[in-house]
Amino acid sequence: MNRTIVDNQEDIIQEKLKNILGDGDGPSENCPTRTILDRFSDKWSILSIFHLGAAGVLRFNELKKRINGVSQRMLTVTLRSLERDGLITRRVYPEIPPRVEYELTDLGYSLLVQVIELGQWANDHSQQIRQSRARYDAREPKILEAVPMD
Repeated sequence: MNRTIVDNQEDIIQEKLKNILGDGDGPSENCPTRTILDRFSDKWSILSIFHLGAAGVLRFNELKKRINGVSQRMLTVTLRSLERDGLITRRVYPEIPPRVEYELTDLGYSLLVQVIELGQWANDHSQQIRQSRARYDAREPKILEAVPMD
């Protein structure tokens, strides 16, 4: 029986999923993949990684200005978590007033390379998703009334 490229791709995908999810029979609360994905998959972390990747080095207030809607407290928490995970470095200069700069580490840059693909996918498919949401909302208008769509 001849296998096609599509068959091989499906096998590769299934193998990667098995490596990530394990046997899939039990709960995944202790899954190392889950704890790491939970850490950087929130929107403030991803946006911080995108902006630091684009700019190279940013001061706190420069980064805050670029990330629309993030509070000072939330950005502080996000940056501390990213630093703890080794994804960014925080450099404090002993000046008055103190100057603090943030930059991606090599590990953070390797993550940026991966999430750029996800960002590109989102850009490429945003119109289709908006259309699907509109169709769904037309069928089920009461279910998602309180959920923002953008």
